[in-house]
Amino acid sequence: MTTTRSVSQVPLALLVAGCFFMENLDSTIVTTAVPSIARDLGVDATSVGVTITAYVLTVAVLIPVSGWLADRFGSRRILLVAIALFTLASIACALSTALPALVVARIVQGVGGAMMVPVGRMTVLRVTAKADLIRAVALLTWPALVAPILAPFVGGLLTTYASWHWIFLINVPLGVIGFIAALRILPTGAAADTGIEPTPPDWVGLSLSSVGIGALVWAATLLTITPVDVLQAIVFGASGAILIGLAIRHLLTTPKPFVDLRLLRIHTFGVALGGGAVYRFVISAIPFVLPLLFQSAFGWTPVQAGSAILFLFAGNLAVKPTTTWMLKTFGFRRLLVAAHLVGVACLVGMAFFRADTPFVVMVIVLVVSGAARSVGFTAYNTITYADVEKAQMTHANVLDSTISQIAIGSGIALGAIAVSAGIAWLGGGQDPAGSVIAYDFALIVIAVILFVSLVPAWRLPATAGSGLTSR
Repeated sequence: MTTTRSVSQVPLALLVAGCFFMENLDSTIVTTAVPSIARDLGVDATSVGVTITAYVLTVAVLIPVSGWLADRFGSRRILLVAIALFTLASIACALSTALPALVVARIVQGVGGAMMVPVGRMTVLRVTAKADLIRAVALLTWPALVAPILAPFVGGLLTTYASWHWIFLINVPLGVIGFIAALRILPTGAAADTGIEPTPPDWVGLSLSSVGIGALVWAATLLTITPVDVLQAIVFGASGAILIGLAIRHLLTTPKPFVDLRLLRIHTFGVALGGGAVYRFVISAIPFVLPLLFQSAFGWTPVQAGSAILFLFAGNLAVKPTTTWMLKTFGFRRLLVAAHLVGVACLVGMAFFRADTPFVVMVIVLVVSGAARSVGFTAYNTITYADVEKAQMTHANVLDSTISQIAIGSGIALGAIAVSAGIAWLGGGQDPAGSVIAYDFALIVIAVILFVSLVPAWRLPATAGSGLTSR
């Protein structure tokens, strides 16, 4: 007789949130350690950028496969393997003595990250009733908000007072705790059975999607490397767009695609994926641009810059307990519109930051911005699954996870491109005082894109997501 063990939603959501935190922290924490890694491995700083690209690229390319793997081998097994792989790869990163070894270790780490978060989130969504979805998604959302903000501060501390190796070794205790918790929390036997017959591998769709995503991410990365190889970026960008177009055509016409694009016909899901992707894309650029502004233009130390970014986290934390109440009181549409408008106002305010700006003024703007991004992230992540049936969760989760990862990863590229364009067009270069205007330009560009991305949220019905809020 097969034994079963039920699963508690809150501990499981917290476990997945912890995995999400590790994955998000690791995608950005390397940036502050690039100079130290370059000196230690005997290479130039530009070359070390490939370690960031290798990780983001691997995660983005392999996320589409995660849903099928979970259905084929079981969510519990895949999640345990992913946590173990991520942890062991982190040790390999810390032990690397040459750049090629570090790149390989980062790729393996990306394989673990690509399976860890989507499969974990899918497991939570499958066992969560609609009435409890807001609370579950709130628990799953905080890592995406907190990790990119903590990364500059944690990376600066570890690199300054220890060594760059510790930015990877910090994952080891987290991974061990996560693995032990997963063994105890994840359901076994029949309780782990999704009840869904795994779709036969759609190798054509998987190949077209994965290679297309990889090409687009690499094209975005090329635009952040100085000097910019415009021709190569155009070739990879065009190739990626063509492959993604072919993938979409294939997925819409094949009888059994690896992911069902017909889900985009669900209005709330389509809006959340489209508008939410642009929102994540823009918001993710802020924790990248601000530390550069503080260090390059204001002359702050890495620890000082990272500490200032923590006030974004304070805003996230302060508003989090009220998010569910706000969703139930005001509804998704009003809250999303407000999050966009407040976010735009804060970005405009950041564009007026100067070295002599009173720090208390900066703190107020950063705290309010953090609160707005927390509300926006939670609202988008929750309404995504408002009208998705449980049998459709695998396909919906794969689509959402893939697009979210690309958006968050590309947000860093957006910040880098906007700053580089500001320096190229408006001057400044190595002059700290002159470079301030380049950062002003970058923040205004980000604000304009955030304002335009308001349109899908504005067009949501006033009753959108009412089934989750009982409004």
